Amino acid sequence: MSLSLNQIIDFQTNGYVIAEDVFTPADWQPVIDEIERIISARAVILHAEGKLPELHEDEPFERRLTLLARQCPEIARQFDIMFLLGPAMFDFLRNDKLLSVVESLLGRELSCNPIQHLRHKMPWKGEGEQPIGMENVPWHQDAAVTSDDSEASEIITFWMSLVDATAETGCMEIMPEVFKAGYLEHQAEGGTTIVPTLLPHVKPIKAECRKGSIVIMNKYTPHRGTTNRSDIIRWSLDLRYHKTGARSGRNFHPSFVVRSAANPDNVLTDYNEWCRLWKEALGKPATQKAHRV
Repeated sequence: MSLSLNQIIDFQTNGYVIAEDVFTPADWQPVIDEIERIISARAVILHAEGKLPELHEDEPFERRLTLLARQCPEIARQFDIMFLLGPAMFDFLRNDKLLSVVESLLGRELSCNPIQHLRHKMPWKGEGEQPIGMENVPWHQDAAVTSDDSEASEIITFWMSLVDATAETGCMEIMPEVFKAGYLEHQAEGGTTIVPTLLPHVKPIKAECRKGSIVIMNKYTPHRGTTNRSDIIRWSLDLRYHKTGARSGRNFHPSFVVRSAANPDNVLTDYNEWCRLWKEALGKPATQKAHRV
């Protein structure tokens, strides 16, 4: 599925577009099954160690990790793509439907950007807004988590929810058209966020979408997370792609070719090599900043 001309114009005009119903349940299910297997494997180990009294084996995907993490927060640590390194996730990064959407905006020479996340925004029953962290993010531009030398690179974000993303489950809010102003200075206080005095006075839109849709954003489009006030986890994938040969914004982590008309032999199809690249990168001492601030 490629984007329509109107969708491409909307993206170029507003700095974002929501492509509804790109994926079917069959596209998602291997990823969800893989996540469930990882949760179960961790739960069994922690239960055997006496850290997890109840396994909650009958709970659904949308609820189980919340119940387990309430007993033992350790189960949800480092629960991200580069740490889990699942084969189903590797396959999804190269999903043909996804790459056809990406190609609509970036052309036929595509690389998967190393800035990629699996997020599990837990339900929040406390007072006020959900705390800032990996489960909830403040107003920012994705360019703020890339290096200065990638300023000329067109790195586009493709955000997908594994459940319906609604105001109740904590969908994103987006500021349309602001991307035209370019990079806004960020600060590290309170999470990587736009300096409050520079935050544009623009009415945001709620990026609600059904499971199977993609929220596509320019790297300069300000956006933030909102509080999950539902009873389920808002599982989502935050993936980025760039033109092959451009700077990735994080050269100490591995990007890899996912589609190429000119050099198809350069496309990485070897799951074990992908794992090796990430393990090698994460095994090195951190000597460079991941964020600009």
